[in-house]
Amino acid sequence: MKKIWTLLVAAITVLAVLTSGCGSSDKAAKPADGKKTTTIGFSISTLNNPFFVSVRKGVEEEAKKLGVNVKIVDAQNDPAKQANDISDLIQQKVDVLLINPVDSAAISTSVAAANKASIPVLALDRSADKGTVASFIASDNVKGGEMAAEYIIQKLGEKVKVAELEGIPGASATRERGEGFHKVADQKLTVVAKQSADFDRSKGLTVAENMLQANSDIQAIFAQNDEMALGAIEAAKSANKKIFIVGFDGTQDGLKAVEAGTMAATIAQQPELMGQQGLEAAVKIAKGEKVEAKIGVPLKLVDKK
Repeated sequence: MKKIWTLLVAAITVLAVLTSGCGSSDKAAKPADGKKTTTIGFSISTLNNPFFVSVRKGVEEEAKKLGVNVKIVDAQNDPAKQANDISDLIQQKVDVLLINPVDSAAISTSVAAANKASIPVLALDRSADKGTVASFIASDNVKGGEMAAEYIIQKLGEKVKVAELEGIPGASATRERGEGFHKVADQKLTVVAKQSADFDRSKGLTVAENMLQANSDIQAIFAQNDEMALGAIEAAKSANKKIFIVGFDGTQDGLKAVEAGTMAATIAQQPELMGQQGLEAAVKIAKGEKVEAKIGVPLKLVDKK
């Protein structure tokens, strides 16, 4: 009987030690102040574009500065992948969702799903057509399009023949930059061609080549981003033509092309600042603070001085 009692006491002691160990492990997993660390989910349209690499950098730097976690997923310019990525972030119960849509219409279902899960949504650079978005952080794309057309007129005069390389169909930035450009161009320029090149450099090259072959008298090209503009530069070079090319974004490669004189100008955004402002707004939302429905990031036209 004494031996059984001794074994029982030993077993209880071991169980107490194991239970104590589990308890200390749980405490170690929590922050020192006992508060849950805020986690922001960020779905970005593509990291195969220098502009969005800079946006990501801004988001990451601001997250580090504010002491929050950020989970970044790359949609690779695929609306279906972006929908799956956002579904995963919702399942992980992120505190706030920051989205940079591939397609503003297609993203609406994902925004609605986040709304249903009571996860606040903010849109970055491109908006969502439907669903509740707490804040939209972007440059004034319409104004940027106007600036591009006005610059072409200022440098080349009215009624010159111009072509337009459009971005991804369905993206709000494509619609807005085109809207601004045509507000001016349809009145004061002669637009002879416009076609989507999906914000992609290689597609910009191919589409611009076709445009220049079909319209040998094109004098200027407005590309809705610098990547397509850089493709257009190569197309003009291959065709042995001097074309006045205006881009949009102000990426490092775009600015280098302006400095080299191969690109006339770029409507420069500030992608790192955009990322920083987006993350900052997301953290405020997570804390229950109010943010503006539209947060504007300044634009500037950069040409060779």
